[in-house]
Amino acid sequence: MAVRLSNLPMVLAAGVLATRMATQPDEATLIRAAQRGDAEAFETLVRTYDQNVLRIAMNLLRSPEDARDIYQEAFLRVYKNLHAFRFDCSFHTWLYRIVTNICLDHLRKRKVRREESTIVDTPEGPLDRMEQVPQSGAASNPERLAWNRQLQEKISSALEDLSPRERMVFELRHYQGLRLRNIGEMLGTSEEAAKNCLFRATQKMRCVLGEFV
Repeated sequence: MAVRLSNLPMVLAAGVLATRMATQPDEATLIRAAQRGDAEAFETLVRTYDQNVLRIAMNLLRSPEDARDIYQEAFLRVYKNLHAFRFDCSFHTWLYRIVTNICLDHLRKRKVRREESTIVDTPEGPLDRMEQVPQSGAASNPERLAWNRQLQEKISSALEDLSPRERMVFELRHYQGLRLRNIGEMLGTSEEAAKNCLFRATQKMRCVLGEFV
């Protein structure tokens, strides 16, 4: 069948795309290659998921430094344990389970040490870091500024009152927008258990936030 000259660029582009898709290995092939020690295959897997891992860690821990530490530790664990991956679940579920477990450990340690205080010492005296966060339109509305500050403090306090697992489920559901089934898979539990955990977390949050909700 003849191809019109006007359609030639589209045909060529489709051919290039088909060639790339044919030559690009699928994820299962990359995993098996990485399990055999193929460094390039492992690097491809890392590049595929690195931004998602960093985003999850950042959203859960709210600290760029902590998120980078989680990122490095997560992929180090993946590298050390990739040989044990048996394809009984999706690779991203397995990877995110590793990430969330590391985040859970970090949150447990943080809860013990109580490192969530926003007050830092400066040469000029104590400084509340929350006051340094810019508030849209707050400068012209002192009442709104005060209300926002109180709300932020209440939310931080409410999150601190949650157990590490409750906080993890709450943030994965409300900040990451994940379904309870996916959260259960990531945490190595059932959808029903994740649902119950979310219910407990929500009830605790409502009790602390009070008039703010």
